[in-house]
Amino acid sequence: MMINKTAMTSTIALLPLLLLSIPPSPADAFVHHIKTTKPQESNRLYVASSELSPDLETKTPKSLEVLLTLPKHASHTGVNDILRETEDLLRKMHHASSDNTKSEDATSNIQTAAINVPGAPKSSRHDLIFANSYVDLGKVDTIGFDYDYTLMSYTVDLLDLLYEMALTRLVNDRQYPMEMLTDSKMKFDPYFSIRGLAVDKETGWICHLSYTHKVAVAWEGREKVKTSRIYEEYRGKRALTPTERRKRLKPLNDLFSMAECCLIADTIQFFKDNNIDFCPNNAVTDVLGAIRDTHISGDFHRIVSSNPEKYFDPSPDLKLVLEKLKRAGKRLMFVSNSPYWYVDAGMKYVIGDDWMDIWNAVIVSAGKPVFYTETKRPFREVDQQSSRIKFKPVDKFEKGMVYTEGCLRELTRLMDWSDATGRDRVQNKYIVPGALSLATSNVLYVGDSLFADLVDAKREFGWITAAVTPEVGFELDIQEQEDFVLVEQTIEFLLNALRLLQIELGPAERTQEDIAVLDSLEKLVSRWRDRETALLGNPFGSVFRARYQPSLFAHSLRRYCDMYMSHVGALVNYSPQHRFYPEPDFRLLAHEIRGAEPNCYVLDDVLSEKKAAGSEEG
Repeated sequence: MMINKTAMTSTIALLPLLLLSIPPSPADAFVHHIKTTKPQESNRLYVASSELSPDLETKTPKSLEVLLTLPKHASHTGVNDILRETEDLLRKMHHASSDNTKSEDATSNIQTAAINVPGAPKSSRHDLIFANSYVDLGKVDTIGFDYDYTLMSYTVDLLDLLYEMALTRLVNDRQYPMEMLTDSKMKFDPYFSIRGLAVDKETGWICHLSYTHKVAVAWEGREKVKTSRIYEEYRGKRALTPTERRKRLKPLNDLFSMAECCLIADTIQFFKDNNIDFCPNNAVTDVLGAIRDTHISGDFHRIVSSNPEKYFDPSPDLKLVLEKLKRAGKRLMFVSNSPYWYVDAGMKYVIGDDWMDIWNAVIVSAGKPVFYTETKRPFREVDQQSSRIKFKPVDKFEKGMVYTEGCLRELTRLMDWSDATGRDRVQNKYIVPGALSLATSNVLYVGDSLFADLVDAKREFGWITAAVTPEVGFELDIQEQEDFVLVEQTIEFLLNALRLLQIELGPAERTQEDIAVLDSLEKLVSRWRDRETALLGNPFGSVFRARYQPSLFAHSLRRYCDMYMSHVGALVNYSPQHRFYPEPDFRLLAHEIRGAEPNCYVLDDVLSEKKAAGSEEG
């Protein structure tokens, strides 16, 4: 019996076609795992455990027996041979895994990614930079940084605060039921939402979209939407037209939006639980408005900046990274949408009172992404004592000064383009006179929000872009755990069985028995995918995968970002002249990767190799 080679390899990679660019320093020093028996008491933003999801089927012999029992064909011997041998292989795999782990207490082996615990050690996966395209840092002369969730990371307490303040505004300003303030269910839940979702304003559903804009998973409140309802709502195709998407879908792409997502779901669930009629569009609009008002009121920022130990989680090695880039002659820009007094408090906390000395330009309340596309908005100087704006002409940027608003065209005119070592900047010969000096690939911008920070920088000006995505290290940690690897391998073998069955059945028209077997196997794959999702500790699964397809977030990350990393501190492991190389085949089509005739293994040999490996380990 032949089996596809792809079934032998677990698809552990986060974006499996992207390159891991390994820094030259030894990785072993970074390898750590934080263990906890009480994840609910942690202040980590990302925590994963099978205990956190009620949807995960327990690993009882009975439930596992059902999941490892393959269907049988009523009359086709060849099909049954494939099914029997695949089932035999899966049972041996799971039996070997059970033997290796049965002596361990499951609750004492919860490995979590301590991304947001100040001072916690980071594993090597959290200190890698991933490349989507070729990048030569040696040719980069200007590097810009966002502030929120880029230079400054936050604990989960910040999202708790944002949720709580927005809920209060929802009740006080928009006259929502007072009972919502005392309902124990109306609390931010870090195990519910992830980044990269979208809310359908017409239904109130929180949706996880694939790269083709299909709805892979949807939740109405805290209840999962049945697949039949998804097909019914989206006319049998699980997707909206481009016009409908623009009208109905609101992306939830940055890390702040995790609080938005949770409050929308909880508000809708409150209405459902209490039999209150509601208009989903109005509810979504009101929640988004309450979140917006909380951001712009200033109260939220004042509370955060006055409690740095509680809310700030400094990126590791941040000061070392900035000083290293500065010594290498890189020009550094600070461009944030947050107000000066707020970023000043944070940067003093993580770097020191002299934080301004590092930067060639400091721009606050920039209003990205309009900052990239506006052409006539002038810069204003900010009084660093009062934080008030000075309405006087700005003819050039002066070191140590703070500026607000403005636009990229004005930045080009006002900035000193000699590099940090005092040398004149070498102009790009391909930029014609009069063109923007920043319309060049010599500029790298690092931010967390794809559409506020990075898309226009890449699309309009050709900048090199780098995304801060803390989910990368977290998910790689989970995907290296034995349970996750076993689930991935099981899915691979089931999918391989489906391919082999259809080869065995040939091109003839399928009988009812044929279709029944295929349907049963597909349902089994779906149940194993549910287990895979649950292991990631949230109801949507991977930020980068919408069930079995790349998510829309992953697609945008690959399209608009040249690099991505878990945190800015990862740059400390790389030379300022480091060259990043993408995986050679990561943009190839399926036939180019697999070949016209996929290589196969003999299934009997696979079983023999598994058995031999088990004997050697014993």
